[in-house]
Amino acid sequence: MITIAFFVIILVLQTSIYMTELITMIANVALTLSFIVALIFGIAQVKTAERDRRERLTLETLRTFDSREFSEIALYINTTTLPDTQEGMRALPVNEQVMLFQFAQQMEALGMLVAERHINMDLVDKTLGIFVTSTWNKYKAMFEDIRMKQPDPYLGEYFQWLAERIEKNMKENPRKPFFMDPKLR
Repeated sequence: MITIAFFVIILVLQTSIYMTELITMIANVALTLSFIVALIFGIAQVKTAERDRRERLTLETLRTFDSREFSEIALYINTTTLPDTQEGMRALPVNEQVMLFQFAQQMEALGMLVAERHINMDLVDKTLGIFVTSTWNKYKAMFEDIRMKQPDPYLGEYFQWLAERIEKNMKENPRKPFFMDPKLR
C-alpha cells in the first residue's frame, strides 16, 4: 500500500513537472510569436512613414517650382547670356547675381534630393527635364572658373550631376510626351 501511494505521488509529481514545462514552452512560443508580429507591424509602420515623408517632400518640391518667383528666375536664366568667369559674374548688378545664385542653389538642392533618393528622378524629368540640362550648360563655364579660382571643387556638384544624369537618361531612355501615349487614346 505504501509503495502504491509512493508510486502515485511520484507519478503526480512527474506529471506536474511535465505540465509546468509544457506551459512554459507554450508561453515562450506565444511570446516569440508576439515579438515577430510586433516586429512586422513596426517595419510596416516605418515604411508607411517613410513613404508619407517622401510624398510630402515631393509635393513641397513641386510647389517650389510652381511659384512666380521661380518662373521669374527661370525666365531670366533662359533669356540671359551668363558670364563665363567669376569676374564676369561679379560685374553683374547685385540683383542679377542674387538670381544666378538662387537658381543654382535651387538646382543644387534638387540634385541632392534626387541623389539621396528623396525625390524620384522621373519627377524631375517630367517637371523640369531638359531645362536642368540646358541651364547647367549655361552655368558650366562660370562654375568651372569659380571652382579653380576659389578653389572649391564641390561648387554646383549636385547641379552638374543632376544635369548629366538627365541628359544621359534622355539619350538612353527617351520618353514620349504624355499626350502621345497610345494608352490614353
